[in-house]
Amino acid sequence: MEEPLLSAPSSTEKLLHGGGGKDEEEESLALEVRETKQQLYLAGPLVVGFLLQNLVQMVSVILVGHLGELPLASASLATSFAGVTGFSLLAGMPCSLDTLCGQAFGAKQYYQLSVYNQRAMLVLALVRIPVSVVWAYTGEILVWCGQDPEIAAAAGILLYIRWIIPALFLYGALQCQVRFLQTQNLVVPVMLSSGATAVFHLAVCWLLVRALGLGSNGAVLANAISYLANLSFLALYVRLSPSCKYSWTGFSAEAFRGVPDFLKLAVPSAVMVCMKWWSFEFLVMFSGLLPNPKLETAVLSICLNTSSFAFMVPLGLGGAVSTRVSNELGAGHPRAARLATRVVVLLALAVGVSEGVVMVLVRHLWGYAYSNEEEVVRYTARMMPLIAFSIVFDGLQSVLSGVVRGCGRQKAGAYINLAAYYLAGIPSAFVFAFVCRLGGMGLWLGIMCGLVVQMLLRLSITLCTNWKKEALKAKDRVFSSALSPLD
Repeated sequence: MEEPLLSAPSSTEKLLHGGGGKDEEEESLALEVRETKQQLYLAGPLVVGFLLQNLVQMVSVILVGHLGELPLASASLATSFAGVTGFSLLAGMPCSLDTLCGQAFGAKQYYQLSVYNQRAMLVLALVRIPVSVVWAYTGEILVWCGQDPEIAAAAGILLYIRWIIPALFLYGALQCQVRFLQTQNLVVPVMLSSGATAVFHLAVCWLLVRALGLGSNGAVLANAISYLANLSFLALYVRLSPSCKYSWTGFSAEAFRGVPDFLKLAVPSAVMVCMKWWSFEFLVMFSGLLPNPKLETAVLSICLNTSSFAFMVPLGLGGAVSTRVSNELGAGHPRAARLATRVVVLLALAVGVSEGVVMVLVRHLWGYAYSNEEEVVRYTARMMPLIAFSIVFDGLQSVLSGVVRGCGRQKAGAYINLAAYYLAGIPSAFVFAFVCRLGGMGLWLGIMCGLVVQMLLRLSITLCTNWKKEALKAKDRVFSSALSPLD
């Protein structure tokens, strides 16, 4: 049964309108506390899940690193190439499900979630085909780009052609399943599945790399097996859990329809992710052109690793608010969506400042976790205040990105990322590093300019959002594509 989305405001909506309470300030505070608890409940398991998912890739690289300098260099180059040409697309396109599944769940059109999920997996399966063709010629492409032929050959022939393409086909489906569950507030199963996979991956990676002697090939194959295990865990949960009995209705021919409408959100979602992902790869490339490339690249790698680790908390908050905003808009509660946005911005600011303070306090010690070279440690200490400052803006833009996805405004988000990183960030990085001769610090200053521009632009469109209009758009999006399960 379809329900009129805007005709029956919830208790949350009534409180937000300020009607009927003896003490409106206390009621408003209670509402904000409740919203904070909801978002922390969603964000906590997501943060843990993201960290555990990253652990899979990290363990593989660590084991390969102990095989020698060439295998490590080849694996690093191959991982970077795979991220730019494939995994960034497969991580970005499923973000459209944040909008589609989230708003359908809020509107109680549960059967649509199954259709959206299957449609996303179908589209991603088609996208993987041209990506696989590109990967088949990885070695030749890297040589053409000026990379060392020995490293490029190892990256292309040994790793990608034979071993990592299966992981590509599993990764996209895994991302769809995670989004499918996340938009239903089912985040604990995602965390538990990621934890079980991480433990499983440690055993599989050791078995293939060490016990069977497959080397770097074994590490890549272990990634594919672990993705398959994680996907299988989640698929079993979706199939057997009572929580998904209404949202998973089995395979449907409806998944083959409406692909153009899906791409209208999926393509901008991919662009949002790719624009940022690729810009950080440019930093690594630029660092190799600086006067002391070994030092600059080493310190920049430490900075990127540190920033990525700290980013997991804002990333979880961004996932939580995209779910909250999309659910509330789908349910026809625009004021509740606005409250969720206000709360998550304050949470992100608190997290960013806290992480930044810790980074500044440990700046003279942090480098020792990665290197025993005093030059590297001192350089890292000088960079840490910049990283601390940038993580505040990165956290804010992350949660505002979640709001953008919750509203279904990925096209605006894509334009913002394009302008922020390729009109502001990367040109500024080049000027600071090579014209002002600030080296790696200049590269990070430039990318920080991109982060600031990105955050300010997203904040501007968020502040100007007409939440009632967004709720009506969500209603149109959900019910214009809604068909009876019997049709």
